Amino acid sequence: MAPFREGQSHTHPLQIFFVSREHAHGQLSEQRRIHRFRVDIIDVHEYFLQSSFPSKIGTMISNPFSGASSMKRSLPSSSSRPFLPFCIFLLTVGLRVSGVYAADRPNILFIAIDDQNDWIGPMGGHPMAKTPNLDKLASRGTCFLNAHCNAPLCNPSRTSLLLGLRPTTTGIYGLAPWFRTLPEWKDRVALPQHFANHGYRTAATGKIYHGGTGGGGNRPNAKKGSNPTVLPEFQVTAPFGGVGTKPPKKLIGETPMGNNPLMDWGVWPLDNDDTQKGDYQVASWTLEQIKSAPRDQPFFIAAGFFLPHVPCYATQKWFDLYPDDDSVLPTVLEGDRSDTPRFSWYIHWELPEPRLKWVKENNQWRNLVRSYLASTSFVDAQIGRLLAALEESGHAENTIVVVWGDHGWHLGEKEITGKNTLWDDGTRVPLLFAGPGIGQGKRCTQPAELLDIYPTLIDLTGVSPRNDLEGLSLIPQLKDATTKRERPAITSHNQGNHGIRSERWRYIHYADGSEELYDMVADPNEWKNLAGDPSMATIIAEHKKWLPKIDLPPAPNSANRVLTYDQKTDEAVWEGKTIRRSDPIPQ
Repeated sequence: MAPFREGQSHTHPLQIFFVSREHAHGQLSEQRRIHRFRVDIIDVHEYFLQSSFPSKIGTMISNPFSGASSMKRSLPSSSSRPFLPFCIFLLTVGLRVSGVYAADRPNILFIAIDDQNDWIGPMGGHPMAKTPNLDKLASRGTCFLNAHCNAPLCNPSRTSLLLGLRPTTTGIYGLAPWFRTLPEWKDRVALPQHFANHGYRTAATGKIYHGGTGGGGNRPNAKKGSNPTVLPEFQVTAPFGGVGTKPPKKLIGETPMGNNPLMDWGVWPLDNDDTQKGDYQVASWTLEQIKSAPRDQPFFIAAGFFLPHVPCYATQKWFDLYPDDDSVLPTVLEGDRSDTPRFSWYIHWELPEPRLKWVKENNQWRNLVRSYLASTSFVDAQIGRLLAALEESGHAENTIVVVWGDHGWHLGEKEITGKNTLWDDGTRVPLLFAGPGIGQGKRCTQPAELLDIYPTLIDLTGVSPRNDLEGLSLIPQLKDATTKRERPAITSHNQGNHGIRSERWRYIHYADGSEELYDMVADPNEWKNLAGDPSMATIIAEHKKWLPKIDLPPAPNSANRVLTYDQKTDEAVWEGKTIRRSDPIPQ
């Protein structure tokens, strides 16, 4: 009998036995304990032939891990062989119950959009945004209008969502490290792995983790000779996604702060053919996975779209959806940063994304905004292809669809472009759920976090809960969108810098102690900082109590967009460079 192979947990009888016991006795331990007990079927047969089998099987039912280490003892005497038919019955019928149970669970279509702010139809962030497929999805589900990322940057945001832990708990704030390189998190069971452990077939392509699908599945994710029992992030993956076809040189010319090649946007390719774009290929592969999914096993299929991340290239037909005039520009306030603390610049001190001043002076502001909107509409069309595949394959009625963005993106607001901020433009994200058990056509204004996706999907599917997740289930709001939620949304960008977003207020606390407070009902653009108003002291205190109690420094090997602050010297360090109070703000 061939040994157990990764990605086959739903077919191996012994593995199914352990999953079944998990339903009865709670959360299985992390990967290393699960894999410790994967043995060849021949070993199970030998174990069943042992004379003490009846007492041992009773022990294993009450504690599935207690007797597994004894499975390779010597063969029993022939007196125990009458028990063999009973053992085979358990193996072929009783121990496969969890596989049948899993087949009845809803599927999951997990859609991520990179750098997507609230400029989509259901959220109303831009009055001209054209996203008919997301509009349709929202009409048959629930849209969270006050959802926020837990970190305004790709790697920490996605790591937080998929591990169910805050950045302040893991210390992952920058574009590095990959969490599996850290000893304390290398065996952490991530969201897709949790569903694989419960009989789901997991598949992914595009940008799910910051590094794509994170490796694994039918692609090797470990060097030769490394531990073969490490679970893949997904069982099946494909290397699609990213920019796709690119022009021979940047369309907008050189940009400040390093002329990063990603800082580009405009019409491309010129032949109006979308098929060579990475996101088109992500959708094509994903819809084939949907159509070919087995009927006797639930799926967790993830599609990660790159756009509207820079470079924002889109073909002309998507640009034609938006007028080529200044009516597309967001409303900004001249001198908006005059009442924000100097430390608000420290958390995006020097970035590849140009400031508003540069895009204005170089006649690129309108081009950037139209490129972003065109890219958003293009991605919406790809999501529409996936939703059509669900309908055509007959999976729509039994599939939970969740769409999320990893963080917001400024397009001139607060005098910048890009991310790395703690204002709504940097933290507010799409979060839509549709499918069985979810209210239709609902709009929820209660604060929600990307952290909440993990426990919510657990509750929606009925798989075993976990007691080590820092998010809260959104089931109450999915049943009734008006259900109040006490905890605000909390976003962190490096140690000591946190945004607290309740239903009405946004409070920001920086590492040097400086603060901001905005009334999001009276001032949705966050133009008037109320933190210095003595009458706001109670409001500030109410929000301040939600600052993370665990607030770790950056993890080892952290890099890119990492900021530290020394209170004794009043000096900050941004990406290895010291910042002093007298230093001019980079433009």
